[in-house]
Amino acid sequence: MFYRIFLVLFLFIDLLFAADIQVFDDDIKTGDTVLWTSDNVYHLNGFVFVDSGAVLKIEAGTVIKGKPGQGENASALIIARGAKIYAEGTREKPIIFTAEADDLTKPDDIPLDASGLWGGLILLGRARINTAAGEGHIEGIPETEPRGAYGGNNDHDNSGILRYVSVRYGGTDIGAGNEINGITFGAVGDSTVVDYVEVFGNNDDGMEFFGGTVCLKHIVLAYNKDDNFDTDEGFRGKGQFLFVLQSPDFGDRAGEHDGGTEPEDGTPYAKFTFFNATFIGSGVNSSNLDNMTLKIRDNSGGCYCNSIFTDFAGIGIDIEDLESGADSRERLECGDLLIKNNIWWNFGKGNDWLTIAHNKEWIKDSLLAMNNVLEDPLLKSISRINNKMLDPRPSNNSPAFENLTEYPEDGFFEKVNFKGAFGKELWIKGWTFLDNAGFIVNTQNTDINENTNDIKTSFELLGNYPNPFNPSTKIVFSIHKPSKVELSVYNIMGEKVATLLNNSFHTAGKYNVVWNPSDNIGSGTYFYILRVKDSVKVGKMILLR
Repeated sequence: MFYRIFLVLFLFIDLLFAADIQVFDDDIKTGDTVLWTSDNVYHLNGFVFVDSGAVLKIEAGTVIKGKPGQGENASALIIARGAKIYAEGTREKPIIFTAEADDLTKPDDIPLDASGLWGGLILLGRARINTAAGEGHIEGIPETEPRGAYGGNNDHDNSGILRYVSVRYGGTDIGAGNEINGITFGAVGDSTVVDYVEVFGNNDDGMEFFGGTVCLKHIVLAYNKDDNFDTDEGFRGKGQFLFVLQSPDFGDRAGEHDGGTEPEDGTPYAKFTFFNATFIGSGVNSSNLDNMTLKIRDNSGGCYCNSIFTDFAGIGIDIEDLESGADSRERLECGDLLIKNNIWWNFGKGNDWLTIAHNKEWIKDSLLAMNNVLEDPLLKSISRINNKMLDPRPSNNSPAFENLTEYPEDGFFEKVNFKGAFGKELWIKGWTFLDNAGFIVNTQNTDINENTNDIKTSFELLGNYPNPFNPSTKIVFSIHKPSKVELSVYNIMGEKVATLLNNSFHTAGKYNVVWNPSDNIGSGTYFYILRVKDSVKVGKMILLR
């Protein structure tokens, strides 16, 4: 807690003495090397290009704000093909891209469901894409603007460094009905460094990749309103330690993977390689029924290995199967699409293999053949609100520490002994908006669940009935060992509105606890949080007055 207060105080002092610098499109021209420093706040006025041959360096702790506006008046920072950005923050001083309206000294000044308050960040490079033309023009930038082009023949192209960078509240409409992604990568090469990067609250995708080979580590995509990882046009990059947290009320696919569009069988084929993902959906009981884990189509190959997928309102995975022509089923059957040694758990459409596989026997058979398991990953705590209870690390007795796929010997992947994005280290603390806004537990980066019982055998949260409800509902849970139990209710803003059980001792058994909210508690979405020892589980309910 002290650490978080210190960071907020440090940021407040920095911002108090910061000067406001207005940035325009003609400020960073070919041949320029420009430094943005943490003693200023930089305001993007419209599309700001870093022109080919130019270099933009951003000091740790610097804040960049995008002005509001639609279409031609939208604000975005665009690193053109041949330009470089060196945005190197630190855990203590991340670089923040956010909306002009965002007061960073007040983490709760903008609603958690806000988005589209400015544009976003775009990187364009010279790596290969698989369209017929071999080049593209990034969506939302007028085709008359030559600096919007991407693509080439250098898969090792270097667009610079993004490290400890947080991008917040983007996704405004930048033209032709296109909302910009939090970060867009157009043909970015694998000499580019992307490590410890967060996108929060974007109105479109968290990250979208158009071809290229860029590699990623320690990525956080949270509260984004469309997809999270969206790949297209022959993306062949790598990723490790990838975390998705979706809002209880919105968010489409955790991963949407398209191979190509013009044509679908264009080369090079899409074949991304992702290890150690933890994707948490909107919740098994969410009304967000479009919420699903993976959609793989348009002849995309790829790899998801040693990962955890849990708590989605919809299905687990759908893979395209066309009547004729190249498709993603063909990539699966020839070994170019590998879904191996992953944990799947808690899906609103049903918790059986055939339902998870969108009622396609051949997907189910492949999942089983590749050692996927349908089992509770025993994550420490899932929470989608800012109540300081999110801890997506696995418990010591989790199946996340069993049956791992071997890591490629390529110098990029770290050989870790766990599935999912987290082992003992909670690397999302200290630099993310998720932490700053109070989502994440107050804990040190030490081993978890020491001296605690097996979550799976100690208690279960069974839901509430009826739901929606008026005037009252029963919250049902069971505990399998005598324990002290806490049960509380929170509103959508993370404020506690009721304490139903206050650390009271319960013997083993099944319990019904009635919540009959007082008249001053209005209609809306509420969350009930059950704590047994140091472990918590969260449910969602809707009050209709």
